[in-house]
Amino acid sequence: MDVIRRQPDRRRILHEDGNTAHRLRVEHDRARLFVELSGEDGKGPWTVMAVDRVSRRYAVAQGETKTAATEDAARALRDLLDP
Repeated sequence: MDVIRRQPDRRRILHEDGNTAHRLRVEHDRARLFVELSGEDGKGPWTVMAVDRVSRRYAVAQGETKTAATEDAARALRDLLDP
């Protein structure tokens, strides 16, 4: 399972009113959804929830970068789905 392909038309970014550094991103492909939450200052640690679209099983991971947290969440989800 590869980490989601980055395509601008599939990326959704929200931020907190009054704190544009604090971001929440939602990315998806046909198989998975990724909810990526930055630290309060817009940096790490990032918290990422990966959700399998068919089963709705999910895994959560944290990392100092969005990429690291997303990769860890994707790997944990893969391990749940294919033990």
